[in-house]
Amino acid sequence: MKFKDYYETLGLARDASTDEIKKAYRKLAHKYHPDISKDPQGEEKFKEVNEAYKTLKDPELRKAYDELGRHSTGENFQPPPDWASHFSQAGMGGFSTSDFASAGGFEGIDLSDLFEELARTRGAQGGGFGGAHRGTRTGGQGQPFPRPGQDFEVAAKISLLEAAQGTTLELNLEMPEYDATGHLRRVPHAFKARIPKGVVDGQKMRLSGKGGKGLNGGKSGDLYLNISLKPDALFRPSEHDLYLDLPVTPWEAALGTTVEVPTLEGPVSLKIPAGTPGGRKMRLGGKGLPKPREGHGDLFVIVQIATPKDLTEQEKTLYEELATASSFNPRSHFGRSAGQ
Repeated sequence: MKFKDYYETLGLARDASTDEIKKAYRKLAHKYHPDISKDPQGEEKFKEVNEAYKTLKDPELRKAYDELGRHSTGENFQPPPDWASHFSQAGMGGFSTSDFASAGGFEGIDLSDLFEELARTRGAQGGGFGGAHRGTRTGGQGQPFPRPGQDFEVAAKISLLEAAQGTTLELNLEMPEYDATGHLRRVPHAFKARIPKGVVDGQKMRLSGKGGKGLNGGKSGDLYLNISLKPDALFRPSEHDLYLDLPVTPWEAALGTTVEVPTLEGPVSLKIPAGTPGGRKMRLGGKGLPKPREGHGDLFVIVQIATPKDLTEQEKTLYEELATASSFNPRSHFGRSAGQ
């Protein structure tokens, strides 16, 4: 089972009061509400905030959660051996971790689903987390405990152009699933995943219900796509901005010129002012990657002075004449004393 730090989700200390929990929830729920938030991950964050609040607002559920100890979000863990016995001693029912140990433990169970089941069985029994008979893996109604499918992560490499225009990936995966008898087996899955335009390198996309199949009526797990961009021959992405090295000749940099610069939407003209030094960064607004909701990032052009390697005799003579006629010394500052 993967741990979720509900206190961290709400931005609270573990000794936060009930009022502090409510205040934090209201603030974050408003911030990430799908009808208000412009955050591309707002809907997912809204769900996480609600999940944390459902557990921490209830004193008994919060006590059960605190008994799990401290772990990092995403860390795999198992409840302590005496976790359930603490509830029994407190008059909170007979829910037992041993019921799950005999059936393969808590592997594949989502923490939120576990606490929803605890809340349901407590309500069905008039308080307390009981209702399950020891040695059987059942919920509060005597039915098999729903087992959610496992979440999976896969790498998804796309080109820069696909990130700019959006694309559809055909995924052929083999996922471990539990059959009706509780045995684990690998099952092939083939489906298409739509990648919207505006995704960036390192972004994680969630495909709800595309993970492992649930057991005993449990919901299917989710599939997470870890987006990475393939190296591009020209552009270097940074979030929604792009960077391009632009080679210019020494005379173009010295005299100034207009050159064609490639962009994702086709070439555009860019004026190089006279006396442009190597390394100068020039911005082409709105020529980067599209953003999820509206607008684009920028394209930053980095000027690189390209020196010819193989000179003809005439070119060599012209450079020698220039060296004799010019008084330009790019190292003149070397003559100053240290510290000046």
